[in-house]
Amino acid sequence: MLSDFYQPGQLPVSFELYPPKTDKGMQSLMLQVEQLIKFNPAYITCTYGAGGSTRGRTLDIVESVKSSFAVPVAAHLTVVGSSVDDLRSFLTEAKERGVDYIVALRGDPPHGETSFTPNPDGLRYANELVDLINSEFNNFGVLVAGYPETHREAISPQSDLDNLKRKVDAGAQVIVSQLFFRNSDFYAWRERCDKAGINVPIVPGIFPVQSLAQISKIANLCGALVPAELSDKLNEKPDDSKWQAQVGTEYAAQQVIDLVDNTVPGFHFYVLNQAEATGQILAQLKDHLDGKRNGDPVNSR
Repeated sequence: MLSDFYQPGQLPVSFELYPPKTDKGMQSLMLQVEQLIKFNPAYITCTYGAGGSTRGRTLDIVESVKSSFAVPVAAHLTVVGSSVDDLRSFLTEAKERGVDYIVALRGDPPHGETSFTPNPDGLRYANELVDLINSEFNNFGVLVAGYPETHREAISPQSDLDNLKRKVDAGAQVIVSQLFFRNSDFYAWRERCDKAGINVPIVPGIFPVQSLAQISKIANLCGALVPAELSDKLNEKPDDSKWQAQVGTEYAAQQVIDLVDNTVPGFHFYVLNQAEATGQILAQLKDHLDGKRNGDPVNSR
């Protein structure tokens, strides 16, 4: 089972890719994956564009990654724009292509639309997709998303938590969090999940920011609050791309170190097809863990 990766003391990592638009981009992506494989990921996932765009390429990518690097793979699947038969067709093809896991999501509305409208012959909620997978395609392990700062469309934090519980009760084996920049939000949410009886691994999703423009766009899309200490630091050199990338990477590294010291089961990195920042973070994490094992007072908290 997916949850077997997250046993005490293992601290697995996983990486999320995004389908490039060109063949040249695909070649570059595989070179990035080659770098990521050095960190022995438990699995690699691949998302796709809003409204289901690039979904076919997602399967191409995970099939190629698995065949090239012998690593388990997960394909994202949303219910947006799909009938139940469409979902069954995707899951059947995913099984034929050797996909191991499904990241089951409701999904964002297509570009230009502000609210989610279900297909008349489709599903409305992610928990329904989880149920479909477990009832008809139980060869797949299932991951779902969780929201430390509450999903933007939820009417309240409690309703969002209730929805997450429904996904777990339907058979989700692992929760991967939406990106966040304040660990305190993750800890508070994790405690609420525990009190709600959600007892599957809750894996923090880490996003290494690479520019001020990028963080502004991402935060606007997902509703994550950007701490002033991070935005102010990025603003110190608004025209220096290398500076901004290093600031974002260092910030994420400190997030990861603090999360390790607070007993998370593992990490999921939103790589966005750029391996360098994630590699730097994992190198700093290794140094921190080595320091703790050696009793280094500088690296131990």
